[in-house]
Amino acid sequence: MAVPMHVALAILLSAVAMTVIVGVRYLIVSGAFAAATRAKHPGLYAGLDPQIRREILWSLASAAIYGIPAGIVAWGWQNRGWTRIYADVHAFPLWYLPVSVLLFLVAHDSWFYWTHRWMHLPAPFRIAHAVHHASRPPTAWAAMAFHPVEALTGAVAIPLLVFVIPIHPAALAVVLTVMTVMGVTNHMGWEVFPAFMWRGRLGAWLITASHHQRHHEQYRGNYGLYFRFWDRLCGTDRGIGDFARDHARRAGRGQGRVRGGGDAAAAGSDAGL
Repeated sequence: MAVPMHVALAILLSAVAMTVIVGVRYLIVSGAFAAATRAKHPGLYAGLDPQIRREILWSLASAAIYGIPAGIVAWGWQNRGWTRIYADVHAFPLWYLPVSVLLFLVAHDSWFYWTHRWMHLPAPFRIAHAVHHASRPPTAWAAMAFHPVEALTGAVAIPLLVFVIPIHPAALAVVLTVMTVMGVTNHMGWEVFPAFMWRGRLGAWLITASHHQRHHEQYRGNYGLYFRFWDRLCGTDRGIGDFARDHARRAGRGQGRVRGGGDAAAAGSDAGL
């Protein structure tokens, strides 16, 4: 059945609006943390300007891929009652609000772990994931620097979950905020969070920059997004990196990057399940 022109236009406008929102959100958050990096660790991104420009271009392309399904689902929720997003905060007990956030984060983390691990198989790595690993070391601008194939695997996760798990818009906003902040801070090259979040008992289960940076150095292991559960369960946890050592090494070499991990394509050919 043909879609009426006014409906198609409304869906298109919703997709465009979401694309703009995702793109602007990326520029603001990554830009803020990049500025914080330059203030906290001057020279950390020295010599990386061409890489950063490439990261921004790939990320803005990814914004469209993230925005299109989000815009379609947002239109369907508002106009057709699609999804299990509920506007009445009393439709579920108040204690369910934080539970729904945790359910989304756990489900999203699981999706990310297995798709990310699949991306490290030789063929997907060469075709798509090598784009992300071309950031050596990654910067605060690298959070969405994906090949379109990889961007698509990430773009469908939250839109699919809203059809399965009931969630209030405020709780969904928390999920999206956590996703954005963790995506950026995990790539910025230093720990912005207090030590208890990445050391000790709590840090043993949370993923922050020191954990994800090791993934970018070694390519194999540390595949998770928020939690270390799947990495620990599947034997792919490689621990955390030492930023003090890494920063000293970069300063000693007089350059802004660490060339650990070898060539990206070669590393991908050795990665797998």
